[in-house]
Amino acid sequence: MANSRWTAAAETPPVSLRRRGPVLERAILEAALEQLSTVGWSGLTMEGVAAGAQTGKAAVYRRWPSKEDLVADALEAGLPTLDVAADHGSIREDLFQLCRRVRDTMYSRSGFALRSVLYECDTTAAERFHAVIVRGVIEPSTQLFREVVRRGVARGDVRPDATCELVFDVIPGLMMYRSKVCGSEWPDDDIAEMIDQVMVPLLRPRTG
Repeated sequence: MANSRWTAAAETPPVSLRRRGPVLERAILEAALEQLSTVGWSGLTMEGVAAGAQTGKAAVYRRWPSKEDLVADALEAGLPTLDVAADHGSIREDLFQLCRRVRDTMYSRSGFALRSVLYECDTTAAERFHAVIVRGVIEPSTQLFREVVRRGVARGDVRPDATCELVFDVIPGLMMYRSKVCGSEWPDDDIAEMIDQVMVPLLRPRTG
């Protein structure tokens, strides 16, 4: 009798916990990023994302009515946050560390996925995903560059008239150009060279 009860218990499959709310949403967004990294925009399907998240297709469609909605949220949720520019004591070190963070954002899984999506999707969708780059990378990084330069002015290692908009375009412009045209992935040595050969001479107080 005891043996039969043990057998019945052993044959009863374990009850799986049902994920809800933010936990399920996080799993779906992660599955969408995984799909983008393996099959790209063209190959991504809502069914494939549901399978990757181990949930039903209806659970995906309840939250995201279209593939574009899902991918936009997945990309935004996956991008590293650019919200603080730490004070490292000098304009050179502040810019170097901030550029490393921007580089890591550009080459994060979401950064790679975002660029691949822009290459594959049609014009209308590309405009939407370009807005993700603007909100998630360009606007916050530019704001932090402004903060770093203004802090340098207050510290005395940046000249007061070096806060024009063109100055703030130099680093993003160089990083985007050399990434897209030259295929650079911006190792630390290249970032240091950009800071030492371009930015510090551009920003330092004039003498004489």
